[in-house]
Amino acid sequence: MVADMDGGKRKRSICSRQEPLAALKILKDGNNKRDEIPDRVTLKKEIGLLSACTIIIGNIIGSGIFISPKGVLEHSGSVGLALIVWILGGCIAALGSLCYAELGVTIPKSGGDYSYVTEIFGGLVGFLLLWSAVLIMYPTTLAVIALTFSNYVLQPVFPDCVPPYMATRLLSTVCLLFLTWVNCSSVRLATRIQDVFTVGKLAALGLIIVVGLVQICKGNYEGLTPQVAFEFSTTPSVGQIALAFLQASFAFSGWNFLNYVTEEVVEPRRNLPRAIYISIPLVTFVYTLTNIAYFSAMSPEELLSSNAVAVTFGEKLLGMFSVIMPISVALSTFGGINGYLFTSSRLCFSGAREGHLPSLLAMIHFKNCTPIPALLCCCTATIVILCIGETHNLINYVSFINYLSYGVTIAGLLYYRWKKPKLYRPIKVNLLVPITYLMFWALLLGFSLYSEPVVCGVGLVIMLTGVPVYFLGVHWKAKPKCIYDFIESATYVAQRLCFVVFPQFDPIEISPIEEWPDKSSDTLSRKS
Repeated sequence: MVADMDGGKRKRSICSRQEPLAALKILKDGNNKRDEIPDRVTLKKEIGLLSACTIIIGNIIGSGIFISPKGVLEHSGSVGLALIVWILGGCIAALGSLCYAELGVTIPKSGGDYSYVTEIFGGLVGFLLLWSAVLIMYPTTLAVIALTFSNYVLQPVFPDCVPPYMATRLLSTVCLLFLTWVNCSSVRLATRIQDVFTVGKLAALGLIIVVGLVQICKGNYEGLTPQVAFEFSTTPSVGQIALAFLQASFAFSGWNFLNYVTEEVVEPRRNLPRAIYISIPLVTFVYTLTNIAYFSAMSPEELLSSNAVAVTFGEKLLGMFSVIMPISVALSTFGGINGYLFTSSRLCFSGAREGHLPSLLAMIHFKNCTPIPALLCCCTATIVILCIGETHNLINYVSFINYLSYGVTIAGLLYYRWKKPKLYRPIKVNLLVPITYLMFWALLLGFSLYSEPVVCGVGLVIMLTGVPVYFLGVHWKAKPKCIYDFIESATYVAQRLCFVVFPQFDPIEISPIEEWPDKSSDTLSRKS
């Protein structure tokens, strides 16, 4: 007997949180082959410091550095201001990551922004972030990365024209399906792929940087001299500069993604902040040098006219070896797709565990311990976005939603400091860090709203459509019995198909410590 959302009883459901293994035996009764059932079905802590760094770096370095330079230069109006935007973008990401390090070790739950906002502000605000992320933000980002992957893979096949629409969509879908299968099969395999491809994408960017530095050493740096770099093709307004930052923020998005898998990180109170401190400065350094390399080989006009910046760079400087660039970018985006699938599926998992999404999404495979339903949900949403049409126009308001969620989360940090001053915080950043971030955040969003009210308005509307969904789907408990019967039947069938059950977890591991630990206590000293 299982308690339902409205407190009623259900006879047939095998979704019991208290008895997942008993439920699993029901799943297995029809089979002659009976695999050994583990004593404890739970998310495994298999992400060490190296994998934690590669998750952050791999999620940040996806398609953004190969797409956003064009948008940043277009809105900033000059090479010099574009480089300043890239550096400041990394600094702002660093400030935000420091705040997320505090939140991640204070509220050690998977789910990132959503889990923190839900804990601090309550269900409605958390659901709005979850709704916008699951509905548009992460599927769109995944779709953009997948399309970048297919475009770069097909570029050598169609050297004189744009790859066909259907070919790019089919290849993107195949890539998504393959990586979804990998993530469903094994957490360890998914993290190993992330490790390998993160090294590969750093090597690709390293090649661009080295070739660019060789050009500079040969004296080809006229476009980087101050008198030329700050020649504005058009004088940018403050709103245009804000849009340039939004374009750069798309390239830096993903800096908070390790917080989505906190429960799978080995010793998260130590490795989460370490991974952040290592990864963000490294990515900022690499991005800045990569853009300097681009500008050493291409004029602003050439960069703005290019649909594949890295390929144009390679064709100008690498000659017969220029084929290396599309391959390298394809490898980079392949790793980015894997990282986004891995982390965004944990967001669906966390939302379902809080009761904000169907309970099926909070279940994991009994043997592989992977959130198969959540992964399939993310994959399906991304394929739908791919089928809708062109996604590159979505980058601005996806970035707007991203920044909006960052600001709400970091404002939550300040509110939580006031609300629970005695809460144990293994990391406690100086108040100037979140305040500085929020000041920049308010200016950026304000000028973005002024400059592009339609784009930003669409982002707000997407979030606000979650309000009626929340009250009808989550807050309203007294739904007709037929609705619950349908949900129960669908969940039952899906469990049997996917062999998934609710994971067991230790509530202490994912709950904040309410008071500062007694240093005389060995147990709490070890936890701290």
